[in-house]
Amino acid sequence: MRVFAAAVLACLLAGYVHESTTVQPSAVAGVVAGRVINDAGGGIAGVRVDLLRDGAVAYSAVTDSKGEFRFAGVAAGRYLLRPALQGYVPVSYPTVSVTDKPTPRVSVTMRAASVDAIDQKVIPMHAESPAPPALGASQAFGRRDMQALAPIPFNTEAYDRIEDNRFRRVTVDPVSTFSIDVDTASYANVRRFLGEGKLPPADAVRSEELINYFKFAYSDPKGDDPFSVTTELVQCPWNPKNRLALIGLQAKKLRNEKTPPRNLVFLLDVSGSMMPANKLPLVKAAMKMLTDTLTAEDRVAIVVYAGASGLALPSTPGNHKPVIQGAIEELNAGGSTNGASGIRLAYNVAADNFIKGGVNRVILATDGDFNVGVTSQGELIRLIEEERERGIFLSVIGVGTGNLKDSTMEKLADKGNGNYSYFDSLHEARRVLVAEAGATLVTVAKDVKIQVEFNPAKVGAYRLVGYENRLLNREDFNNDRKDAGEIGAGHTVTALYELAPPGASIDGTDVDPLKYQEEPKANGSSRSDEVMTVKLRYKQPTADRSQLMTIPVKDRTAALSENVGFASAVAEFGMLLRRSEFAGRATWESARALARQFRGEDQDGYRAEFIKLIDLASSLDRRKTDTDGEPAKIQR
Repeated sequence: MRVFAAAVLACLLAGYVHESTTVQPSAVAGVVAGRVINDAGGGIAGVRVDLLRDGAVAYSAVTDSKGEFRFAGVAAGRYLLRPALQGYVPVSYPTVSVTDKPTPRVSVTMRAASVDAIDQKVIPMHAESPAPPALGASQAFGRRDMQALAPIPFNTEAYDRIEDNRFRRVTVDPVSTFSIDVDTASYANVRRFLGEGKLPPADAVRSEELINYFKFAYSDPKGDDPFSVTTELVQCPWNPKNRLALIGLQAKKLRNEKTPPRNLVFLLDVSGSMMPANKLPLVKAAMKMLTDTLTAEDRVAIVVYAGASGLALPSTPGNHKPVIQGAIEELNAGGSTNGASGIRLAYNVAADNFIKGGVNRVILATDGDFNVGVTSQGELIRLIEEERERGIFLSVIGVGTGNLKDSTMEKLADKGNGNYSYFDSLHEARRVLVAEAGATLVTVAKDVKIQVEFNPAKVGAYRLVGYENRLLNREDFNNDRKDAGEIGAGHTVTALYELAPPGASIDGTDVDPLKYQEEPKANGSSRSDEVMTVKLRYKQPTADRSQLMTIPVKDRTAALSENVGFASAVAEFGMLLRRSEFAGRATWESARALARQFRGEDQDGYRAEFIKLIDLASSLDRRKTDTDGEPAKIQR
């Protein structure tokens, strides 16, 4: 009975015991280990691997960066091994027998799903896996094992409504003002939807986050400025009658030896909703990768919250890796969610270990399901705003499917002077926390605002592509008390304006003449060869007063460059996903052609992956049609 109790306790600690799980008493506890590979034999990271017995998940794990998995203390018996990863389908479902003899290593092959396979098989990784092949008599498990693969039809994901920016008449609204945005959550989330064989809800598609997922080859900043500014003016690919203006920012890059010491406090949601493998287990795997990059000058702490909050790891020097790894390994999910209580504790821990001149940041990882305790979004935002004034910023990592509270997490990150990322895989986790840790964690400028004034002699109307929830009032630009976006080391930020010529007929831009005052009139400056003037305001990370940059843009239309060409491809992709009325001549084929032509060097392979996403979205779009043959509307 001691062995039986130990086995049950191991399952409970892993957070994966279901009511239907039945593990018979046994004097044997074995080890099941193996590797998940692709067709080429390479390991696949971030795969959830379940051992099923009697129709329930008895044990669960996530593959590491080499595709390896390992289960220890497995009770004797026969198990069905089920791998699951969005965008992949298993070639087979092996069976494993644990006896008093060593269990042979298991090798599982998964293939990237074709569109046809996605239509038939690929479903959310938290819900089910593709139906396994028929098993022989010696492999039969019974009806409950097959029912364990059935879908869980429950979805409470929440997205803020986004209305596309419309054209604005320059004679009525000559100035456009907005906050920069370096979040990338929308791109990874869109990729997740497409990998599941579904077009994303329109409100999950934020065009600026799709574009800013990619790096662009802008010039490095010079002098004391924390970023450079690049502008381009070209013919608009999706509307040749109009022009497209690009504004690109390149933040200073940091060499590894220049990275300031980091005081990081991970605030982890360990409530019951975080049990699935694409939630807490994925976050744990990501934290282990980050731990490998920490130095003796860094400090890391772990605060957890569920029914109550607690300190899972006091602030610990980064070179104490076994201690940090051990604390990560012990994390498990269960309980309800009290996000506000955990946030207060995390900020206190960060303040107690504050590093002057270093990176002081709370990193919240959650599916966003704040459902116990102080749930008022206003109270949470006020708390976060107070703490950012102490120099402690907040970044947010979203995980999982089914109950993702995208809108809440985006707001918290914005108010916390941080960024919002979404982990759809271990590869994305590595990109955010390891490969681009400088951009994620090291802020080089805060409260960055852009204001553009258009010359009415050169521009009749303009439309900002994306940034709908980052728009500011004209007077906000000079108000240093108005919060805006932050830019991290090495980040690039890109904004696109579609410009209609003077005299062009634009629906929805006509207004009645004023009765009590004269309409604005152009002055002598409008006769210059400037199309627009770009102004930027920013603060140094510890400053309270902003600095101004001003860049006039000359009336010179150039050919598409690699930067604006690829950015245009991503913009078309976003407009097509949103069924935007402003998409003009954009098609999946034109987006693909632009992306291929202006793919560039692409050392990390993200642009090649993007081209595959265009192909996938195109195929899904053609398959999802209404009964009258018209394209189905993307869900809002």
